[in-house]
Amino acid sequence: MSALHLRGVVLPDGEPRDLWVSDGRIGHQPVPGAETLVSEGFLLPGLVDAHCHPGIGVGGPATLAEATEQALTDRDAGTLLIRDCGVPIDIRSLQRRPDLPRIIRAGRHLALTKRYVPGLGIELDDPEQLPAAVAEQAADGDGWVKLVGDWIDRGTGDLAPLWPDDVLAEAVAVAHQVGAKVTAHVFGEDALPGLIGAGIDCLEHGTGLSGDLLGEMARRGVALVPTLINIENFPGIADKAGKYPVYAAHMRALHAGVRETVAAAVDAGVAVYAGTDAGGMIEHGRLVDEIEALHGAGMSRERALGAASWAARDWLGHPSLTDGAPADLLVFAADPRQDLSVLRHPSHILLRGTLV
Repeated sequence: MSALHLRGVVLPDGEPRDLWVSDGRIGHQPVPGAETLVSEGFLLPGLVDAHCHPGIGVGGPATLAEATEQALTDRDAGTLLIRDCGVPIDIRSLQRRPDLPRIIRAGRHLALTKRYVPGLGIELDDPEQLPAAVAEQAADGDGWVKLVGDWIDRGTGDLAPLWPDDVLAEAVAVAHQVGAKVTAHVFGEDALPGLIGAGIDCLEHGTGLSGDLLGEMARRGVALVPTLINIENFPGIADKAGKYPVYAAHMRALHAGVRETVAAAVDAGVAVYAGTDAGGMIEHGRLVDEIEALHGAGMSRERALGAASWAARDWLGHPSLTDGAPADLLVFAADPRQDLSVLRHPSHILLRGTLV
C-alpha cells in the first residue's frame, strides 16, 4: 500500500497534527508522494479490549475458524489490541494473521477440578500443583498467566477461594521470576486479600472489593478490569442457581453494588481498564458498550476512553500514535471525548498501516 497522510486532532494530547503512514508505521515527518486519507477529524490509538476470549464460544471451546470470526468482529468494531484472558485452544495462528487484531496471549485458565467452567481451563487435582502450572503457562504465553481465584463451592453453597494464601504467593513469585504477570478471575470478597497479598498484578471483575482493599491495590499498583457488561449477567446466573440460595443472593448483591465499587476504585487511584469478557455469555465487538458502562459508573468520558485506548496501551506495553509506532488507529469525524457514541462510527480503521 502507498504511503498515507492523515491530518487531525491527535488523541490524547488533543492537538491538530499531521501523521504519515509508511511501511505499516507512523511517522511525524512528511513522506513524498503520500496520499492524503483525511484532512480533518480526530485520530485515536486503536481500541484495546483488556479482557477478551477469542476462542471461547457459547458452548465452550470454539474452533479456530470461529475464533477468527470473533477476532474479525472485534476488529471491525475498532478493537485493534486484545489481551486474551484465557482460552482453551491454541490461537497462535491468529497472531500471525495481519488482518486480525494484535493478541497478547495468556494461555489457559488455571483452576481446580470441578471449580470452574468445564473444558475451559486446566484443572488441577491439588492446590500445591499451582506454582508448577503457573511456570508452564508463563513459558507458553505472552507475559500473562490467568488464575481462577474464586468460584462456587458446592459443598458450602457459595463463592469460595480456590488457593491457600501461601500457594498463591509462591505461584505469583514464580511468574514474576520469569517476567510474567498474573491476573485472576474473582467475584466475591473472601479470595481478595490472599490474591492482593500474593502480589498479583491485576484482578478481573473484582465485584467484592472494599475500600481498604482498593487502597491497598492502589498502593501496590494492582490494576482492575471490571467487565461491567458481563456483570449484568449476574441476576440471570442467580435465577438459575435455585439449589444454592446463598450463592444466588450473593451474586445479586455483588451486581447491585458494582457501579459503586468501580467508582470507589477510581476515587482510590486504582488503574481501571476496559474489558468485555467477550466469549461465551458476551458477544464480541461490544467494547464501546463497556466504555460507556465505565463512564456510567463514574469515570469521566476521557478517562473511560483512555481505559480502552492510550492508557491501556501504555499498561500493556504497546505504543499509541508516537513516531515509529505501528499504525493501528481509528479516525472519527467528531470528538469521542465529548460523545462516546461517536466510537460506534469510525470513518477509517487502520491496522498495521492497512486500511480495513
